[in-house]
Amino acid sequence: MAMNRKEIQHGSWILMKGTIRFLFMVINNLVAIPSYILYLIVLQPLKLLNSKLFWHVEGIMFKWLLAMVSSWGWTAGYTVVEWGDDVKAITEDETMVLVNHQATGDVCTLMMCLQDKGTGKAHRDQQLILLRQHLEKYYRNRDRKWIVLFPEGGFLRKRRETSQSFAKKNNLPFLKHVTLPRQGATEVILQTLCTQHENGAVGDANGAVEKQKGLQWVIDITIAYHKAKPIDIQTWIIGYREPTVTHVHYRIYPIKDVPMESEALTRWLYQRFVEKDELLAHFYETGAFPPPKGQTTATSRAMTLDPLWLFLIQLMGFLSGYMWYNVLQYMYNGLGL
Repeated sequence: MAMNRKEIQHGSWILMKGTIRFLFMVINNLVAIPSYILYLIVLQPLKLLNSKLFWHVEGIMFKWLLAMVSSWGWTAGYTVVEWGDDVKAITEDETMVLVNHQATGDVCTLMMCLQDKGTGKAHRDQQLILLRQHLEKYYRNRDRKWIVLFPEGGFLRKRRETSQSFAKKNNLPFLKHVTLPRQGATEVILQTLCTQHENGAVGDANGAVEKQKGLQWVIDITIAYHKAKPIDIQTWIIGYREPTVTHVHYRIYPIKDVPMESEALTRWLYQRFVEKDELLAHFYETGAFPPPKGQTTATSRAMTLDPLWLFLIQLMGFLSGYMWYNVLQYMYNGLGL
């Protein structure tokens, strides 16, 4: 069927807007990422003199990079509404974040959510060994705060049928909106970043969790998309989908309540994803997450990003790129190359 004039104009506008956005993202990355790397090279003496300060500065710069990515979706009208526990009070505590995984846009959504929550930076047999080595070598030494994990091990659309078949054969929960999580990476993170005490929970000898002794919290994040239609990275960049709101639900668990023993941890993780499935079922039916236990109403809060802040971050990125271009050109000419 032939398109009418209005449809052609709308399609042309979407194509033109998408092309402009895509070119801007490419230039943005070509400027911002090399500038970030060059700043880190110049700051290497500071790393030798004061490693803690160096990684603090690096964390701030990395957050600025995340702000640039956040601005891509924000300018396309892709916003976030938050539900559940307020996590701002623990943003500077060491925390493991568990998230359901539906599409590549999940990561961009998290980048947006992290903009007003501190400066923490997110990070099978052989892979688990490498994960442990990475945590021991980099995570703790660099004073990282949040470590983000997708326990499902893949996108919902790719793993749902396999997960449901596995659940049916093994008498496990049958989930529709999430898949059964894998506990391997979660177990490695807990064993590496926590101390263990006698009853299998984590904490000090008195049952309290000390800030200097690793992870203190687990934040269970459930991402829900409008009409169960996830946003992928292509949509986030090009912006061809109509403006939409992504809903994010938080639930906080003290680390001392998380079991360390393998079988108990698996059961605990399964229960978290059963709860996620129930949360999502309720959301898709009603358009809202249910109220917390013991409460009659659920409250939400629209997450806002300051347009001026996003503009200044982008401006700084391009000014930095221009500065480094001139510095490198001066060095090139000075060496007579």
